[in-house]
Amino acid sequence: MRRLSAQSPAISRFLLWCAPKYSFTRSFVLFALHREAVEMPNPIPLKDHEKETRLVNQRLIACAVLVAVLAACLIARMYFLQVTEFDYHSTISENNRVHVLPIPPERGLIFDRNGEVLADNRPSFNLTLTRERAGDWHKVIDELMTLLELPDEDRILFDKELKQVRHPFEPATLLYELTEQQIAILAVNQYLLPGVDVAAQFVRHYPLGDHFAHSIGYVGRINEKEASHLDNEYRGTQSIGKTGIERFYESELHGHV
Repeated sequence: MRRLSAQSPAISRFLLWCAPKYSFTRSFVLFALHREAVEMPNPIPLKDHEKETRLVNQRLIACAVLVAVLAACLIARMYFLQVTEFDYHSTISENNRVHVLPIPPERGLIFDRNGEVLADNRPSFNLTLTRERAGDWHKVIDELMTLLELPDEDRILFDKELKQVRHPFEPATLLYELTEQQIAILAVNQYLLPGVDVAAQFVRHYPLGDHFAHSIGYVGRINEKEASHLDNEYRGTQSIGKTGIERFYESELHGHV
């Protein structure tokens, strides 16, 4: 009866209806139902598969919409950068690839009234270092000091010259009037010296020596104070008139880049 009532509640209710009010059968059925209710655990609710399916579909749709929005934003951004802003970014890319290096002009000549040259220029092989190409330029300078057997005082001068250069892609002249032996050493060890070049530059020359130094004057290296007041016409220029005619007619003698 207990097993029957647990499996078929309708049969149990039928037996209770048929049995007399105070009969043994009715008492037994009530006892069996009560015991079954006590022994049976709480029933586990069944899953609503339709509700879960609907929830999963809603989440999938939300994810798909989010992915579509992100893809649309990415495509719009790519179109803006590659089509709308093409000219702007193309110009920036070209400027990053190509560096315009200034070529300093040859300094003007000075003549006396009879046409005799008092100051002219002659070529000189100088050592230059470009920081952008050198990478770790401190290490490159150490190699130079060792290969050319230079005194320690030159190291301070080299650091000062490199700091005076306005742009890292502009070469800084470190040594002037290299000897043939020094040029040969640099050529053999070029692989150890990235960014180092031997360049032919014009230096000031006075055919008459010191005879007219008091009036002609002289040119010298551009110092920090002078560099702060110079314009772009002096890009790549290492010297400037210091005294005499060289200084008074500096704007005419220097020329244009």
